[in-house]
Amino acid sequence: MNSLMKVETETATSAAAAAHPAKAAGRIVIVLQGGGALGAYQAGVYHALHDAGIEPDWLIGTSIGAINAALIVGNAPDQRIAALEEFWRRMTQKPIWEPWSLWPRLTQHLTYGTTIAAGLPNFFAPNPMAFASPHLPLGAENAGYYSTAPLEETLTELVDFSRIAEAKPRLTVGAAQVTTSQMHYFDSRDTKLGVKHILASGALPPAFPAVRIDGELYWDGGILSNTPAEVVFDDHPRHNSLVFAVHMWNPVGPEPETMWEVLHRHKDIQYSSRVASHIRRQADIHRLRRVVRELTAFLPEHLREREEVRALAAHGCPTRMHVVRLLAPPFENDDHTKDVDFSMSGIRRRWDQGYEKTAKAIEHAPWVSDETAMEGVFLHELDETRPL
Repeated sequence: MNSLMKVETETATSAAAAAHPAKAAGRIVIVLQGGGALGAYQAGVYHALHDAGIEPDWLIGTSIGAINAALIVGNAPDQRIAALEEFWRRMTQKPIWEPWSLWPRLTQHLTYGTTIAAGLPNFFAPNPMAFASPHLPLGAENAGYYSTAPLEETLTELVDFSRIAEAKPRLTVGAAQVTTSQMHYFDSRDTKLGVKHILASGALPPAFPAVRIDGELYWDGGILSNTPAEVVFDDHPRHNSLVFAVHMWNPVGPEPETMWEVLHRHKDIQYSSRVASHIRRQADIHRLRRVVRELTAFLPEHLREREEVRALAAHGCPTRMHVVRLLAPPFENDDHTKDVDFSMSGIRRRWDQGYEKTAKAIEHAPWVSDETAMEGVFLHELDETRPL
């Protein structure tokens, strides 16, 4: 996969990011969903941000989002695009027979079948014992239809985890605790992240086995929250932020009329995670925080100095957060197998799609807008039916 624009040097990239007008909105945060092969869209999004000189201060990811985020944080700015390109090159499923590329839908289905049967050489490999019998004792860390040992090797080669330990930019990955059904976020600000944390975030059952960390078992965070945007809103201390929320699963779609369409729509609904409603709920909460702050200003100074009043006033918050949702437009031939479409054409199209969509969003800059006194969160949902 060729770079669309020349990659800048680390020094030049850092200087450009610091000078970019987007930084005026606050810290730059990128939130990445889980979605298998759809993650190539995320790589295109970062590529466009990078070329525009917008480098993140914080990346938050689940599943493939955690993998892409680790590739970005775990490499120097001038090496990040190359690391993403190499990872997605290794993920590409080689075509069974080149002439099939003339029929995209057939290519997609053949690639899907091959991936399910044989795995991906640098990602996952079949676990024969799991296919032998559903009742065969495998052990908690081997109970999956595939082994992710190849992915562990790939990430170890492409990610410098010592850079992640520096927490610049900050990295947070989500995983689901198997025994408690609780979402857990591993954060480089608090924990030394390694390859196991990334594998845990992407351990989607029943395909992949759980990963044990500090005695606890974890599955893919996407089974609880595939869009971990709540981490930004719950962070302390709060900061003005410009959040690029990258979504690959469409929450809106037509009524399904065939079983094939039912499978597709079900998957979109399941993994879109009701992100828009969650963000709107957070907007309501932030509005109340601003109300608390404004009301506190009306109190006489001698009351504001009282300890119990200061404790209540601490719930007020003046921060503003702009959330730009970058939703991947659907392909004509999309169906429920799209997240396993590791074909060369599928990966390339999604990467280019993410780049183009993000470049238009940067040009449009929806975060530069009039802001009312009581608003704390602004959700910018870009219209998919017309140019930005």
